Amino acid sequence: MSASSAVPETGTPARTPAAPPSPSSPAPSPESARLTGRETAVLLVLCGAIFLEGIDVAMLNVALPSIRADLGMDTGSLSWVLSAYVLGYGGFMLLGGRTADLLGRRRMFLFWLTVFVLFSGLGGLAGASWVLILARFATGLAAAFMTPAGLAVITTAFAEGPRRNRALLLYAGTAAAGFSLGLVAGGLLTAISWRWVFFAPVLLAGALLLTAVPLLPRDQAPARRPGERFDLAGAATVTGAMLLLVHTVVRIGEPDAATALTLAELAGGLALLAVFAAVERRSAAPLVRLGLLRSGPLLRANLGALLFAGSFFGFQFTVTLYLQDLRGWTPLQTGLALLAVGVDAVLAPTLTPRLVERFGLVRVILGGFCLATVSYALFLPVGPDWSYPMMFPTMILTGLAFALAYGPLTIAATAGVAEEEQGLAGGLLNTAFQFGAALGLSAVTAVHVAATGAGRSGLDGFRAALVVPVAAVALGAVVTALGVRRDRTPA
Repeated sequence: MSASSAVPETGTPARTPAAPPSPSSPAPSPESARLTGRETAVLLVLCGAIFLEGIDVAMLNVALPSIRADLGMDTGSLSWVLSAYVLGYGGFMLLGGRTADLLGRRRMFLFWLTVFVLFSGLGGLAGASWVLILARFATGLAAAFMTPAGLAVITTAFAEGPRRNRALLLYAGTAAAGFSLGLVAGGLLTAISWRWVFFAPVLLAGALLLTAVPLLPRDQAPARRPGERFDLAGAATVTGAMLLLVHTVVRIGEPDAATALTLAELAGGLALLAVFAAVERRSAAPLVRLGLLRSGPLLRANLGALLFAGSFFGFQFTVTLYLQDLRGWTPLQTGLALLAVGVDAVLAPTLTPRLVERFGLVRVILGGFCLATVSYALFLPVGPDWSYPMMFPTMILTGLAFALAYGPLTIAATAGVAEEEQGLAGGLLNTAFQFGAALGLSAVTAVHVAATGAGRSGLDGFRAALVVPVAAVALGAVVTALGVRRDRTPA
């Protein structure tokens, strides 16, 4: 089975085919996945941006104790350093993806990369907790617009098939590498000063910005019919809904969260979603074409992304607490322990394309979910004095699972989508990842707090929390298996 036939294996029904590559990116023969020199340069810039996002989040995670000590923050304020970023990212991601389609992907990418630079720098200069929280919200907002725009540049610049597959798998591997290496880099930079956790991304983002301006292909916003206006009602309702729902998810993990307020936020978010759907049905130029959401393969890809992200981030958070709080490891030791997960950066662009070509997208994704289920389950009996060799099988299998699932999920969620909706497809996918990450973190936190509050030991609390990622990724395997059953295309 050729790689080009692997993409339709997602089963996407009768959607507008993706546009051919831009004139600046002439396509080689269909059987070749080799990229031209300019395509490689463009891809490196976009990979640098997703690497920046991953390393930014990871470095901050290991710097939090130092930030709390220096700024005199209490635990509630410290949690908002993370929550503010998630709120900005998850709340505006869907709007960011569609805005890239309507106003131009290059334009949105460059503008919001500039905003990312400015507010990351502000975070490094912060002398008060509220300044840092504001900077993190603005940085998450910038990422919400920048990330789907960058992904849409890739999916519109590379023709659907082996060339796009190769580009997306390299992109996904770079994202995983950013997160893995960020844990180590965060430990090293925090040893100097936690402020360098913010200044280092400024330097990287500044270099990317200077390189991106001459390299990224120019695009134009789609022509509009006379009198056609931007869907302001749709933008307002979907953004309000996403902000309320993301904040609801964040509050689930807070032990002192008021149940009535949490339920009210959830109800408000769902009500705004219903209003948004009604607005879109009546809009002459909807922000989100609801017909796109009726694709079974696209929905399975996004649900799979949500469950995979929830399981991974929930597992990583629980293991980090186990190593640092229970075992007394330093942030640098913890980062080095998790570094093996970064094997994805090597395998995603090398091994995964061959597996996709041989077995098809859906089967490779299913293999990733199954490996992740085994990987997390191996850590369930974790003891108080486990040596690193006892942990290593989980770390390396998690990296392999990431290589098999993350990139192919990205391909499956954008395959067959019309060029003018690629930003929206990227926004949907990244929203699923963000919601999944927030749900996973909140769920493992809630289970851990409940288990330790019931008089059980800290180790029992970690073991109970680890059940959450196992259950989530196993459910993801079931969802993906439904796609295999519905797709009878031979491998």
